Amino acid sequence: MIKLVVALGNPGIEYEMTRHNIAWLLLDCFDALENKPWKEKFKGLYTELSVLGEKRYFLKPMTYMNLSGESVLPLCQFYKIKAEEVLVVQDEIDLSFGQIMFKKGGGLAGHNGLKSIAQHLGSSDFLRLRMGIGRPIHGSVSSWVLGKFPTEQDIELNKVIKEKYEALSLALEKCFEKAASKYSKKNFIQE
Repeated sequence: MIKLVVALGNPGIEYEMTRHNIAWLLLDCFDALENKPWKEKFKGLYTELSVLGEKRYFLKPMTYMNLSGESVLPLCQFYKIKAEEVLVVQDEIDLSFGQIMFKKGGGLAGHNGLKSIAQHLGSSDFLRLRMGIGRPIHGSVSSWVLGKFPTEQDIELNKVIKEKYEALSLALEKCFEKAASKYSKKNFIQE
């Protein structure tokens, strides 16, 4: 069972609406969290929600992406959450924009936020919700992920976030495997 959802991103106005912060956009649009107060603790902002009578925690590390583990570990220790009960929502350049992939444990694919979490938790057995942002046609990957979504993608971005919200809800309310079976590799733009 998922007890903690960690949305990777970078704090600061300059990172709002960037591809790297797509996970934060998902939590910002998650209706169930709309009126929940966010508390500043564990080097991040977190809130809680009851799902089917069980407390679930949601965390936005404020440590910058590459140091996310410094926020995740203290929250996991405080609430006694195991690595396999953590779902990390992340941007993914190896999936096209609009596509998602659920993953259980495994490699870190060079993602520094994931590396930090694995290092601090002492395990890479956490769950992932990989949100596709695509690769740049030319230019650096760093500039791409830190770049803002273009305004012409606003309609598509809204649709993608809404559909990913449904995938996250299914993972929290039913189980990770059902959400993975229904939504992995699905492209929400091409429907």
